[in-house]
Amino acid sequence: MTDFNQTPAAIILSCEGLSLSEEERRLFASTNPLGFILFKRNCETPEQIRALTKDLRACVGWDCPILIDQEGGRVQRLQPPTWQQHMPAQSCQNAEEAAGIAHYIANDLVPLGIDVNCAPCVDVLCEETHDVIGDRAFSDNPDDISEKGLAVCRAYLAEGVTPVMKHIPGHGRATSDSHLELPVVDAPLDELDQSDFEPFRQLSQSDIADQIWGMAAHVVYKALDSDAAATVSKTAIDTIRRDIGFQGFLLADDISMKALDNIGNLAERAVKTLDAGCDATLYCAGKLNEMKEIMQDVPPLRPESLSRYERSRIRRRSAA
Repeated sequence: MTDFNQTPAAIILSCEGLSLSEEERRLFASTNPLGFILFKRNCETPEQIRALTKDLRACVGWDCPILIDQEGGRVQRLQPPTWQQHMPAQSCQNAEEAAGIAHYIANDLVPLGIDVNCAPCVDVLCEETHDVIGDRAFSDNPDDISEKGLAVCRAYLAEGVTPVMKHIPGHGRATSDSHLELPVVDAPLDELDQSDFEPFRQLSQSDIADQIWGMAAHVVYKALDSDAAATVSKTAIDTIRRDIGFQGFLLADDISMKALDNIGNLAERAVKTLDAGCDATLYCAGKLNEMKEIMQDVPPLRPESLSRYERSRIRRRSAA
């Protein structure tokens, strides 16, 4: 049940400003990315965003997914005074409150043509958690996180928005910011399995699991792979699929983050995330020349990735 004529490239791209340049239009039309992600630089007014999302979809010729990071708290691309400022995840007292905020956020997104939100953050807080996660996570209790995270996902789906749980298999033990450097976690596997992996596992075993996307972390987990970040590690992706049990659509975190600087250029990073087992990769910087470079090497979605994508979208639409 596809609405495109040609299998899209396995990547989510971005754009530079409030509207598309002619060069951006030509690139998107010729390379056929799976979808697009918006940032603060792309968001000014409701009318402008609606025009932009319509234009982006016109470039590829189908109702492609358009993503945003609208968690609330520090990570909120739609900002006051036009949009309400929502409190961060850690401030939510219970699952009902977390779900209520998700309903409000979804009601902001849908009229703008945005139908995928990169939330909730279900990382497990601990003493060493870096501030880049901080209050974006619900708590230090895996069961509490699972309950709130599942409630948030249900709320988004009820409004017609696909949720993206992040950062699988867990960013909570990272002591550095993967935007700036490559975090290394040396916790033993049994600790990771019992704590960090558990919220992702519970969401992956839920009745809505195939409607939830996952975003993999640019973090080295020495217990899984001593050298490579999870996003470029076949061993780590296998753990996500087999031991955590996530069989949904898996997106790599942004390949322009400095955590992947040791992997190669942007095109090489994109390919390595896909070769490791991610269904699609993500590029967020919006630089035309970089996108031209990347798109020379990004392949179409693999058949199994296309199936995961279609399962998530068909059921979301039927439930909406």
